[in-house]
Order: sequence, then C-alpha cells, then structure tokens
Amino acid sequence: MTIDYLKRGKPADERAEDDAKTRAVVEATLADIEERGDAAVRELSEKFDGYSPASYRLSEAEIAALIDELTDRELADIRFAQEQVVKFAQAQRDSMLDIEVETLPGVILGHKNIPMQSVGCYVPGGKFPMVASAHMSVATASVAGVPRIVACTPPWQGKPNPAVIAAMHLGGAHEIYVLGGIQAVGAMALGTETIEPVHMLVGPGNAFVAEAKRQLYGRVGIDLFAGPTETMVIADDTVDGELCATDLLGQAEHGYNSPAVLVTNSRKLAEETLSEIDRILTILPTADTARTSWEDYGEVILCDSYDEMLAVADDIASEHVQVMTDRDDWFLENMTCYGALFLGARTNVANGDKVIGTNHTLPTKKAGRYTGGLWVGKFLKTHSYQKVLTDEAATMIGEYGSRLCMLEGFVGHAEQCNIRVRRYGGVNVPYGEGAPHREAAE
Repeated sequence: MTIDYLKRGKPADERAEDDAKTRAVVEATLADIEERGDAAVRELSEKFDGYSPASYRLSEAEIAALIDELTDRELADIRFAQEQVVKFAQAQRDSMLDIEVETLPGVILGHKNIPMQSVGCYVPGGKFPMVASAHMSVATASVAGVPRIVACTPPWQGKPNPAVIAAMHLGGAHEIYVLGGIQAVGAMALGTETIEPVHMLVGPGNAFVAEAKRQLYGRVGIDLFAGPTETMVIADDTVDGELCATDLLGQAEHGYNSPAVLVTNSRKLAEETLSEIDRILTILPTADTARTSWEDYGEVILCDSYDEMLAVADDIASEHVQVMTDRDDWFLENMTCYGALFLGARTNVANGDKVIGTNHTLPTKKAGRYTGGLWVGKFLKTHSYQKVLTDEAATMIGEYGSRLCMLEGFVGHAEQCNIRVRRYGGVNVPYGEGAPHREAAE
C-alpha cells in the first residue's frame, strides 16, 4: 500500500497527553458533584458559564416566554427539521417488532422492546446553540416512548437560548435545565438534591462531556462516545478543491480539536483542496476555530487506488464520511467502519446535522468500529422471556437441561431441571445426578 500524507495532524502522543489531562479534570469534577450535589453544580455553572439563576430548571411559563421570542419563520423551520427526524425515527421504530415463537411443541420464546424509563439528553450550546441536537435526542426518545426525558443545555450569551429550548419542548422534554458541561452530565447521571438521576445519558458534547459520559458508563447507560466532531471527505477527480475544502472546514469550525481528513487518489485535487482551504480561511467568519482544528487535526492522505482509499477510511472510522467519487455506491457497499455516510456531491454533512432526518449523534474516536449512531433503538431495551406450556415440553427440556448442567458441574442448576422432570414427567431422577436419556427412562 502506497500512502502519501501531504498534511498530518498532531502526533498521537500529543493527542494522548491532551486526553489524559481531560480525564483527570473530569474525574475530580464528577467526584465533587457526587459529594456536594447542587452546591457543586452551582459553583461549576458560575465558574464556566457565569450563570446562577434561582433555579436551573425552567418553568412552563419561562419556556413559553422563550418560545415567544422566536419569529414565525424560525419556529416553522425548527418544526420542519424536527418532523424529518421524527419521521425517520418512527420508521425505524416500526421496524423493531416484539416477537413470540413456538420453537418446540409447548415451548414459547419471545422478546419485548421496552423503552428506557428515564434518559438525560445533553444538547451542546456554549459556543454554538445546537438546536438540531435537541431533535436528535429528545424527539427520538419521545418516539421510543421514554416516560421521563430530561434535557440540559448551557446558557448562550448569558441566558437560555430560545431556539434550543423550543426544540427541546416541542420534542417532548419533561424537564429542561439550563446547565452545561460536566456539571450537566454529572447532575443527570449522579443526581442531586433537586435533580433525580436518569438511567441513560445521550447526546454529543466537547471532550469533557464525552469523557464524563465514558467515566459514568456502567453507573448509567450511554448512547455512544460522541466527542469532538470528526469529518472525512473521500473524493476523486470528479469534484473540485473548493467543494472538498468547504466540506472539511464546514465541520472543522465546530471546535479547536475537530479532525478533518481528505482521502483521495488525485494529487491534483489534494493540492487544489489545500490551496482552497488557505483561501477560505481568509474569509470564513469562524476561521479562528476552523484554522486551529485544521492546523492541529487536519490531514490530506493521497492513495494509489480506490481499494487503498477504502482501507484508510475504514481504519480511521471517521464520524462523518462525505463520499464524492465515480463509485459512491461501491463505498456504501464496502465500507464497514464509520458514523454516517453522505453520498454524492449533492448531499453534505450539514444536511445530516440539521434537517434531513438521520440522527447526527454519531460515534467518534474509532467507535464506529463497534457501534452506529444514536437512533430510536438506543432508547429501547430488548428483553426476552420464555414459557413452557405442557408437561411433555417441561420434561423434555428438563432432561436436556439437567444433563448439560451436570456436564458443567452445576448440581444446583441440575436440580432446577430435575424437579420439573420428576413432577411433570414422572421420571425418578436421584438428587445430584443428571436426568437419564429418554430412551433409558422409558
């Protein structure tokens, strides 16, 4: 494999050092929230957001007043985007069926899809008010039928952001708190004097939010590790440098550590893209952020073939993958590790982020190797059950179970089977022995 890096990002050891610092801060902060509850949450909110209202939870009146600040057009746009997300989430939910099958005469097995009973939805918004994230988590949880949906978002410019609050409320949030960062995630997961803990945390966030979710996993469920935004453009000479540069910088503006990677088999396109990035950074209003991400985390990888491009892309397992080639469906058929695919020059990651209907909470840091993104199924637990309806079935299954338990040395397990064999089959199985083969019993 011949791969040429025309541009590299930060070395892996420097990224690991950043991650270690984040882990230490998050660990100490979560311990403080667990010990001091509301007092710790308030101190953190004052320190990082300069925000200290009488109550972090919004009342119905406060929510209504914030929604009234929006124009009719803004509200209509929010509703349109939310409708697309709900429509797709409902189609996904409809595909998930409860089942019950008779696998043997008298043996009934089944499963039920049961909603999580409470979820905490984190909606980022300190730097940019992430209106769309409310659709992705809150509205999708509503489609799943979650009975208690808690939503947290940081203040924006010193107050709750009306558009974000509207999206949360319209999406079906039962409790809305104006809290950001580790303090929001920690309060929802650990609980405080005024916030009852939830069963699962969902939603994207910065490196500190992602690390907090990682450390809290096990104590609560999480959707996935959704850290700083990642984007990859896979392109050949069917597109131009301006398009590639626009798609890379469009995601790099998320934060100072948002990886943006071009994978191509065209040196001409690679060089054009580098030139276009330099040009766009002179006119992009968010250039300060995008430039830092590009300088520290941007990469341009030149490959010899489409097979090499595929191998590189699957290895990186980027959150967003924009494919613009002469064989987009080939990548759809063959790629295995990514967050979401955006196929063809007519679509783009911003569509997926804001309006088209697929969920934008997606796996980062190679988590696309073992999970997809947030979807309605993440809010459902699939629980199995069994019923044995006849004496004959209880006896037959019990005989197999008894012998297999003894094979493993579990005498107590075997007796659970044996007592059914004795009671429902009339077969005398001595205590501490496996059931005889049916032929021997007969």
